Amino acid sequence: MTLALPREVILTETESGVVLLNEKDGRFWRLNGSGATVLRLLLEGRTPREAAEELSAAGPQFLERATADVHGLVDALRSAGLLVAEAP
Repeated sequence: MTLALPREVILTETESGVVLLNEKDGRFWRLNGSGATVLRLLLEGRTPREAAEELSAAGPQFLERATADVHGLVDALRSAGLLVAEAP
């Protein structure tokens, strides 16, 4: 499963992360630097597990927390309609 932004969602880089704008309803969301990194990795085709491994590069003791954080972000973005699954 590959994750992508829906057609109506625009991603804009900022100094501190990214902003996602849903042109359909005019709502926007801000992601900090870590959230932006995770989103970029997912949009490049990495799995949530791979994104968590990259986030926890400072040490394997952080992998469990990073995995929970990545899954939480994916769930929140999907619930808000900002991230969708695409068939391969």
